[in-house]
Amino acid sequence: MEPDVRNNVADSEFDQCDFICIHEGIVNQVLKAMPKEQELRDLADFYKVFGDPTRVKILYVLSQSEMCVCDIATLLQMGQSAISHQLRVLKQMRLVKFRREGKTVFYSLADGHIETILAQGMEHINE
Repeated sequence: MEPDVRNNVADSEFDQCDFICIHEGIVNQVLKAMPKEQELRDLADFYKVFGDPTRVKILYVLSQSEMCVCDIATLLQMGQSAISHQLRVLKQMRLVKFRREGKTVFYSLADGHIETILAQGMEHINE
């Protein structure tokens, strides 16, 4: 099927205003609601963590059950050092927490928000 060149031209025309007209009320309202620059950077960093498939797999695994590094490595068929590296990143971003039981360290999701984010992401891609 041939692409419709007219639609591409028409779509690009909507990317710009025909004339400059600032809707000050809307702009000011949104400016008041905008988070601070550092908060937006932190949010972007938070979402970057979800950009790695291994970290997403680990988060999904931990949404099902608390596990140690050995269990996660076995389940994902990866080396323990690779899993440990990704868990370190997830801990730094406060997405996972851990507890020690003797010589074993068990990992779990930091809170229910992480499970909600995963579920909403899955819902979105499956629409």
